[in-house]
Amino acid sequence: MIRTRRLFHRFEGRAEPVLRDLRLEIPDGARIAVVGPNGSGKTTLLRHLNGLLLPSEGEVVVDGLSTRDRRALPEIRRRVGMVFQNPDTQIVGMTVEEDVAFGPGNLRLPPGEIRRRVREALETVGLPGFEQRAPHELSSGEKQLVAVAGALAMGPRHILLDEPAAYLDPSGRRRIMEVIRALHRSGMTVVHVTHDMEEIHDADRVVVMEGGAAIREAPPAALFREPDELRRLGLDLPVVARLMASLRAAGLALPQDVFTLERAVEALTESFEERG
Repeated sequence: MIRTRRLFHRFEGRAEPVLRDLRLEIPDGARIAVVGPNGSGKTTLLRHLNGLLLPSEGEVVVDGLSTRDRRALPEIRRRVGMVFQNPDTQIVGMTVEEDVAFGPGNLRLPPGEIRRRVREALETVGLPGFEQRAPHELSSGEKQLVAVAGALAMGPRHILLDEPAAYLDPSGRRRIMEVIRALHRSGMTVVHVTHDMEEIHDADRVVVMEGGAAIREAPPAALFREPDELRRLGLDLPVVARLMASLRAAGLALPQDVFTLERAVEALTESFEERG
């Protein structure tokens, strides 16, 4: 479990805290989405969850290890992988294999174990056979998948993703989301920051942040029933949810919890069949 206890963070030279009194519990194997307007503290929160930032007040505990204990930080960072927004800032190797092997190499693992981890990580993200490719020849989506593979090669129990699809085209976004869902199905804890509400409908819970505080924590379906509050935060309903709301307003008897195109087709088919 990852847990924050009365977490505050203040950057030097700023009077107001960037995070204020955050109290979160993220169980093993959960998929948590974190949403909120720009400047609400989402990225700062993620950087606390693997010890890249340390609390000004309060505590972050990962699997019983506190980030306040500097001796525990290497183990915390091994257990909690991190993928940043821009893939170009994360790649350090001249080949894909070299890049994915960078983390395990720093752990001083045997060469055979490193090769195994690189192979399995690339298979997990759908890039088998890319070992000798040069990263600069890859698409942005492929680079982001390489960054995810590099995090997975460290053998983490939890993975943090900070708007990993922000720079990607629709095809790249689909591939990243498929990997996120596969990691969650495998039992890994996933914490995913996003502005795109299309990406959160199958999360276990959503943490809504504003002004450095977690102002709401709920399943996606509960948030999608509050479109006015989402708009106030600069967020919006997924396209399918907006369509279904319009059709319900027009008089069609449709369920409230329809957020994907596939489920919308099923619901509309059932509605028309019932109407004769």
